[in-house]
Amino acid sequence: MTYKSLKSGSIYALFVLPTLLFFAMVNVVPFIQAVIYSFQDWNGISTNIRWVGLENYASLLSDTRFLSSSWLTVKFVAVSTILVNLLGLILALTLNVALKTRTLLRTLFFMPQVIGSLIIGFIWQFIFVQVFEQLGDATKWPLFEMNWLSMPNYAFAAIILVYVWQSAGYFMVIYLAALQGIPNDIIESASIDGANWWRKTWFIVFPLIRPAMTICIFLAISGAFKMFDLNLSLTRGGPFNSTELLPLHIYQVAFFNNNYTLGTTKAVVFFLILVTITLIQVGMMKRREVEM
Repeated sequence: MTYKSLKSGSIYALFVLPTLLFFAMVNVVPFIQAVIYSFQDWNGISTNIRWVGLENYASLLSDTRFLSSSWLTVKFVAVSTILVNLLGLILALTLNVALKTRTLLRTLFFMPQVIGSLIIGFIWQFIFVQVFEQLGDATKWPLFEMNWLSMPNYAFAAIILVYVWQSAGYFMVIYLAALQGIPNDIIESASIDGANWWRKTWFIVFPLIRPAMTICIFLAISGAFKMFDLNLSLTRGGPFNSTELLPLHIYQVAFFNNNYTLGTTKAVVFFLILVTITLIQVGMMKRREVEM
């Protein structure tokens, strides 16, 4: 190794080192501490810390609230991932044509993503409680006359509705970028060969935007699994814990029940589940991608 290359590498390392140190302090060190805490018994306040080994992990098998929250989270992730990607793709296909108002429409559809999820939750809580009541009095429709947030099935549907409404514009932008990256000569050649819109979309457009689909599905799965602030502000896990997703459940156990190590154990298991699912999803979809 020459002196010049060593000097160049040292300069690059000096630029990267502050970022690596910050990343280690914010992510790596807390994660290692969380893994250590998961083998201990501590309420987060007292100085008495007891080592319990795998006892916290074993207790999760009989924790019905944890299991129900996990199953509810899986359902939420499955439904929201399908809907948010489907709606985002439909919006992208619609706004990819030469409309005079497409720039305005793109801005309007993306705008909910800019607003914080806590604010979105409080706004929609007002809509479901106050606005729907007034709409029910005016229209006499049973759908508006009931309080969605006080009924378990409707409260779960309300969370999905608000989450998809907020996130669809973000995925629309990603799909739009992929659609605009498709060469026009490929589409024109298919049109000359007599392919209609559906055949061009199914056999040309969809295969060429699969890298964007991989990214969007990955972001949708990870974002839905980690969704916390909207769940907290919209339903707070109610009614009767029927909408308590796993992140909110971990938060309640750790900071409201003062069972810090059990909450940390659940967070570690949650992390392993999320990593496993996302790796499988990315690996499966990467094999089916088409390169231009």
